[in-house]
Amino acid sequence: MKPKIKFLVFLLGLGLLPCSFVAAQVNTVEVEDEAPNTVMFISRDKANKEVVKVMNETKPPYFREPGAPRFLLTDRQGKFALGIGGCLQAVAEYDFGGIAKDIDFFPSFIPAKGSTAVKNQFQMDITTSTLFLKMVGRTKKLGDIVFYTAGNFRGDNNTFQMLNCYVQFLGFTFGYSYGSFMDLAAIPATIDYAGPSGVVYYRTTQFSYRYNKAKHWSFALGVEMPSVDGTYNTSSSLKYTAESAAQRMPDFTGNVQYSWGAGSQIRAGALVRSMTYNSFNKSGDMKARSTLGWGVQLSTTFTLGSLFQVYAQGNYGKGIGQFFNDISNLSVDLVPDPDNPEKMQALPMMGWYAGLQCNLNPNVFMTATYSATRLYSDNGWPVENSDFYRYGQYFVTNIFWNATNNLQLGAEYLRGWRTGFLDNSTRHANRINVMVQYSF
Repeated sequence: MKPKIKFLVFLLGLGLLPCSFVAAQVNTVEVEDEAPNTVMFISRDKANKEVVKVMNETKPPYFREPGAPRFLLTDRQGKFALGIGGCLQAVAEYDFGGIAKDIDFFPSFIPAKGSTAVKNQFQMDITTSTLFLKMVGRTKKLGDIVFYTAGNFRGDNNTFQMLNCYVQFLGFTFGYSYGSFMDLAAIPATIDYAGPSGVVYYRTTQFSYRYNKAKHWSFALGVEMPSVDGTYNTSSSLKYTAESAAQRMPDFTGNVQYSWGAGSQIRAGALVRSMTYNSFNKSGDMKARSTLGWGVQLSTTFTLGSLFQVYAQGNYGKGIGQFFNDISNLSVDLVPDPDNPEKMQALPMMGWYAGLQCNLNPNVFMTATYSATRLYSDNGWPVENSDFYRYGQYFVTNIFWNATNNLQLGAEYLRGWRTGFLDNSTRHANRINVMVQYSF
């Protein structure tokens, strides 16, 4: 480090040290200024109730998403607040009787026969620890406005990566967030970061709108960034090759939802996409072609008395492999079409799950979920790999204990099954997870 840079770092340290000392000694730090733009640093418990309410009401209905952070920066009028928070999550994993070769539990990653003799595996993970910034405000013209950005350490070589980065107001969402072909509220809680194999789960850059002013009904429409994960043919036996290409159209998504009571809803969703690829004929001439992809979804979550919460989702479509948790690892949005040598095709596929949560008391709950995914053959594909993924199953049961408002402990058992296309033998794996999570 150059001398000038060292000197600047030293001065910065001298400036930050007393600031951190003061912040540690008091609950509230105020700028002695009566102007409307005065900023206050306060704890969540002493914040304006309306600000905390907006923080919580604008939280996506997903069990992994944090609520209002412990500390807030707010103006004197309490109309705008900036929250800085996150969670530290440490997980220990042990596989036995077969392994899934990933830090997350995907049935598609259960090894092929003869590829390994290892039947046990120990892993630890802290990369799902999350940091976020969230600013909320109440305005006359735009209503409640939200700016939100978050990330974890799941980038290449455990680098920090973006999870969400968007702005919301008047029902519109601009930026990078969960897609509209999802139902976050209907996803059961798991320690396993991937979750049920048949769930539709993805994030994307989007422009979307949700209307929820009706008493029980709401609907959403989205225009989303396209991305195609294909298996492109290079086999001389099919007399052609194909490769990925730039996409010419966005993905279009939408859903309609009916809600009743507290925590009960049913939703129907749909997705339509055009998938573009480059095709080369026998003479080597290149042509841009497109194949239609589509998907439909039905999901629900509802209460049974005061003790139970039900979760369920079913999905079916063609060319939507990247949206399914398990099938997304296979690059099968597009695959070769043996019956049409110069074209690619979109395979039919489905995924579903059903889960039940039991709330033993206000601080302890248990869940159990079964899920399955299926990839169907079409026009004789696959022609070369008989062990290619055809069917996957996923079972999970767990228990969570909210030891304090910020500390959560959990333990979990998982079992996965994987079956190939032509080789009908099924391989399986088992995993035990334990978790400690502290939110701030």
